[in-house]
Amino acid sequence: MELLITIGGNEIIIHDSIINTVLVVIALSILAFYVNKKIKTADVNEKPTGFLNIIEMLVEAVNDLVRTNMGEKNMNFAPYIFTLMCFLGIANLLGLIGLTPPTSDYSVTLTLALITFFATQIMLFKTRRGLGGYLKSFTEPFVLLTPINVIGELANPVSLSFRLFGNVLSGGIIMTLLYGALGYFAPIFTPVMHGYFDIFAGLLQTFIFGMLTMIFIGGATEE
Repeated sequence: MELLITIGGNEIIIHDSIINTVLVVIALSILAFYVNKKIKTADVNEKPTGFLNIIEMLVEAVNDLVRTNMGEKNMNFAPYIFTLMCFLGIANLLGLIGLTPPTSDYSVTLTLALITFFATQIMLFKTRRGLGGYLKSFTEPFVLLTPINVIGELANPVSLSFRLFGNVLSGGIIMTLLYGALGYFAPIFTPVMHGYFDIFAGLLQTFIFGMLTMIFIGGATEE
């Protein structure tokens, strides 16, 4: 469902994927406040149960991934990686309830990839201790490879964004075609396809995007 806004006689169309992005952010914000409230009222001497236990397992799993792929020194990135994977996980699963996944819009996936790209460049700049070391890193192992190194660095956000965008969009297109072809029989055959394209592929792409983000940023922090 697209939103049409008229400002000064000009019509602005807000795509449903952008609306759903805002909805996912709102839902995660509400969940964060709820979890924060539950943690403050929980007894630290007792083992967490129920919902808090699930959250703790997820946090520990992400912390282990960050520690393994980025090293102990980069644990400050764990909250960002956790937030990123939560957003992507929920966004990719929206197709299950008939909503357009935000990640089927290239502007969303490109924005996320650019965040990873700039974070990587900032860490590379800090690791190389200034502009001189940063620029010199593109000439390694020898100067003739400089153009290839620059192109390779610029290609990272493009490949990262297109991988996520292409997989989610193609899954949505295939499901739409199946519903159109099967008609009244769609509810019989499509649940299995939803399980693959929405749940399996969606969560797999979430994991891949998170892993590549950790690898890119972690690689930039190596001396």
